[in-house]
Formats: sequence, structure tokens, C-alpha cells
Amino acid sequence: MSTPENPGTAGEQHLPERREVTVRRAPKYVPFLVLGGLLGFGVAAFLAYGLPGDEAYDAGAVFGFFMILCGAGGVILGGAAALILDRLSVRRAQRAVVESVPDSLPDTGDQPGA
Repeated sequence: MSTPENPGTAGEQHLPERREVTVRRAPKYVPFLVLGGLLGFGVAAFLAYGLPGDEAYDAGAVFGFFMILCGAGGVILGGAAALILDRLSVRRAQRAVVESVPDSLPDTGDQPGA
């Protein structure tokens, strides 16, 4: 007789299905982009306030100009770093064999020690 917990006949065993998968560690792109942008803003602040400049230009205006340029450049460099690390992770990918596990019975809370 077939039951919902154990499909098939009563004497039939469930054979696990085996599959080969690729396992790798890929970087998350958003943190790289954000970090690159923040580093770009830091470079812009150093260029605007840390170096002597022309008195004809306000330091805030210079910072705004460099913030756009250095921030965009930092985001681009952060994205390029993430792409390079992603390509390296593809080379270091490993193969693994996984098998399916049949669903267990639902927990009722009547287990000893629980």
C-alpha cells in the first residue's frame, strides 16, 4: 500500500538521486561597488581639502567636482576588481556529488530531550 510519507509500494526502497554540481565562492558585486565609491569620495576629499589649491575656487566646489569624477572611477575600479575575483573563482571551482534526501516526518514535539 502507498502512503503519502513513503510513495510507492511497501517493499520499495527510495534510492537517492545523485547529481554532480559545481561549487565556487563568487564575490557579491554591490559591496565592491560601494567600497570603490567610498574610496573615490575619500580621494576626492583629499584632493580638495588636503592639497593646496587656487584661491579663486571654493574648496566645496572643487570637492563636488572631484567627488563625481573620483566616485565614478572608484565604482568602476570596484566593479573591475569584483569581475577579476569572479573569474578567479571560476578557475578554483570544484565539483561535488550531491544526493537527494527524502523528506522526513514532521516534528511533533514529543521527542525525548526536547
